[in-house]
Amino acid sequence: MGANSERADLVAAETLGVAVIGVGVGRGHIRDYLDCPQARLLAICDQDPVRLAEAATRYGVATTYTDYHELLRRPDLQAVSIALPNFLHAPVAIDALKAGKHVLCEKPLALNAEQAEEMVRQARARDLTLMVNFNYRFGEAAWMIHKAIEAGELGEIYYARTTWLRNRGIPGIGGWFTSKKLSGGGALIDLGVHRLDLALWYMGYPEPVSVTGATYGGFGKALAERQGKSFDVDDLAAGFVRFANGASLSLEASWAGNSEKREEMSTRVWGNKGGAVMRNVGEGYDFEARLFLEVAGTLQETRPLARPAGMDTVRCHFVRSILADQEVIAPGEHGLTVMRILDGLYASAASGREVRLDGGR
Repeated sequence: MGANSERADLVAAETLGVAVIGVGVGRGHIRDYLDCPQARLLAICDQDPVRLAEAATRYGVATTYTDYHELLRRPDLQAVSIALPNFLHAPVAIDALKAGKHVLCEKPLALNAEQAEEMVRQARARDLTLMVNFNYRFGEAAWMIHKAIEAGELGEIYYARTTWLRNRGIPGIGGWFTSKKLSGGGALIDLGVHRLDLALWYMGYPEPVSVTGATYGGFGKALAERQGKSFDVDDLAAGFVRFANGASLSLEASWAGNSEKREEMSTRVWGNKGGAVMRNVGEGYDFEARLFLEVAGTLQETRPLARPAGMDTVRCHFVRSILADQEVIAPGEHGLTVMRILDGLYASAASGREVRLDGGR
């Protein structure tokens, strides 16, 4: 064996061959893989040849596919990112898992919990990694709070309130975002999914036992009618979740409404030793963290100062975890729990009643 061949084998052993399916939202995945030394971006895939060619040129990717089945047949491909519309998450992910590829899937994991459960089952059966792109966990402010919780500074978390409220910001009226058949829902499954996951992560992902939800869509429907387009999803949703350990959580999400801010995001947790909030600054996408701890008998507000060690991007964490044979911090099981809660909230909103997630125990 020649020196060049030996070096190629060594590189392959130290890196992971990856590809991105979907180059709209997937552009963030492409950039992260290119910046991750342990990733070898082998190809990108999209059914739109014009969009595909533009992305290939922009990011310098030499190999492209318009058929993901053909991509999945590559023996040097070990993992894929799926950055497609919601209704394609489950079928494409299951095909990838059956082809022996690790999967990083955009949120929500699927259209519903039934699809998500099958994705998790396929990954477990093949001992493959299925990770959800819960990217808001990977911001510095989010990590600071999680580290404080891990260190026991807040004690036992018994309540959380998590929100993402827009006053104007319905995505793609008339497209797949506003079609329940293609998206699974509206603001709740699009924006609420992020804040729900963040709160559950802080709470230690307790087992949900019941949910109560309410959804509204009049704002979006009226706007769609004026434009001659379709809209059959929620533009605002609210919910309440109870957990087996006695903790509870409230959730609000909206694409549009007559509220104060363009974008208002916050996740607050209450513990028996302290509390915390992670929220956006102003109306943008920069975030801050605050802790509320009792010091010498007085409640004091502090700002975490230490930047968490080992903080990584979502995609690089996915790659490095696979190479190290370690569990990812946002596994498919977490995505499944989120989907069970979302399904329950939608069912509760439709029936006007509480929905049990524990079989009525």
